[in-house]
Amino acid sequence: MMDNNREILLKRVQNSNFALIEANLFLDTHPTDKAALEYFKKHQEILKQATKEFTEKYGPLKASDYEGEPSWEWISDPWPWEISKEA
Repeated sequence: MMDNNREILLKRVQNSNFALIEANLFLDTHPTDKAALEYFKKHQEILKQATKEFTEKYGPLKASDYEGEPSWEWISDPWPWEISKEA
């Protein structure tokens, strides 16, 4: 079964990433909207912190997040989008 804290943190990463992408698209058509820019910056920081916390606790979300542990463990854990189901 998936660790509940892992799932919560992964959802925070996913939600903030979605918000960041949406804000990015809005800013493409409204580049001078200060509120939208602040929203983007807020979610950029949330994503950065959530990704850092997830990576420290559960390992990298992307291969590029790998930080040179003793061995290549990228493939050992469930993929970030995999959710184990109880038997």
